[in-house]
Amino acid sequence: MIGGPEIPEKLLTDIRGALEGMDAPFLKHIEKELELVWLQEEDSRLGMTRFECNHNEIYRRKRLSLPPGKITIGINPKLKNDEAMLLHTLAHEILHAVGLLDHGGSHSEIVSSVAPAPKLNESPVLRSMREEVLSSLPERQWICGNCGHSWERRRVTRPVRCPKCARPFSRSGK
Repeated sequence: MIGGPEIPEKLLTDIRGALEGMDAPFLKHIEKELELVWLQEEDSRLGMTRFECNHNEIYRRKRLSLPPGKITIGINPKLKNDEAMLLHTLAHEILHAVGLLDHGGSHSEIVSSVAPAPKLNESPVLRSMREEVLSSLPERQWICGNCGHSWERRRVTRPVRCPKCARPFSRSGK
């Protein structure tokens, strides 16, 4: 793919601001060590962060405040036409690159504040991923065991109630 993805300056500025006063050991090295590349479009991941050394060495470099070495962030080209999801994925991967390796806690709070995930109806990528999951599931429709009403499956999760009789959903009629 010609030309790699680029980090918007505002995103990097927002991330730097959100990380102020926090332990982000590789932040000062990010401009020199980071390379952005496109993943293969068939890749199931939306993004990934790869350090040149193994995880033991990364934790050693964090502890000793050493440079991380080369860091590669790969972004799936599917995100080219979904700006909100691209920014969300970039923010997530940049936080890994600056040394916030674990998910949850401050990692997810920062991503949500600087580049919130788009809603399902606002993201073509999320909608296509949902359609892939739905098409791979065995049930294409639900049938209420109480009243016999059937409806097309539109969600990944099992329904709680029948939309017609409003009784708790049961397949067996019990």
